[in-house]
Amino acid sequence: MSINIIKNREVIADEWSVLRLNEGESADSVSIPAGKVIVPFSVWQAQRAQLQDRAEIGVWLSSDAPADSVKEDLAHFAVIAVDFPKFTDGRGYSIAYNLRTRLGYNGELRAIGDVLRDQLFYMQRVGFDAFAVRADKDINDALKGLTDFSEKYQTSWDEKTPLFRRVQRQAVTQD
Repeated sequence: MSINIIKNREVIADEWSVLRLNEGESADSVSIPAGKVIVPFSVWQAQRAQLQDRAEIGVWLSSDAPADSVKEDLAHFAVIAVDFPKFTDGRGYSIAYNLRTRLGYNGELRAIGDVLRDQLFYMQRVGFDAFAVRADKDINDALKGLTDFSEKYQTSWDEKTPLFRRVQRQAVTQD
């Protein structure tokens, strides 16, 4: 069964698998399957020597990992995913924003974990361009979440100028 994700505002088949450690597995000894794999950052750290020459490798960060933790290795990753363990955990937004703005990451930035429609608009604002929506949710409905709002007031990764600077207003005179 093919799993779909949202990438660049389209529903597509996911070519990547996400590796999660099972109980009893350790980062330094877990076997990494062939193909396009997104590994936990701890696995990358433990097996860097074996993984650094793989062209199709990605890494995922837990919500408590600082974006700077991957700073030296950004060029190795075709995709960086940020795990949202609960939809109420907003730390991943800061990680994404910092990856894009401070560290200049231009590759695929994917939200994984407890990802829901209501979050997508805001996730794209901070730099996410791919979303693995929670399995029990309708991905086509979630796609609509990217266009829930027609205007952005504040600046962010996707809009560098605030609304009051983008809109010409006529001065109102009192008679």
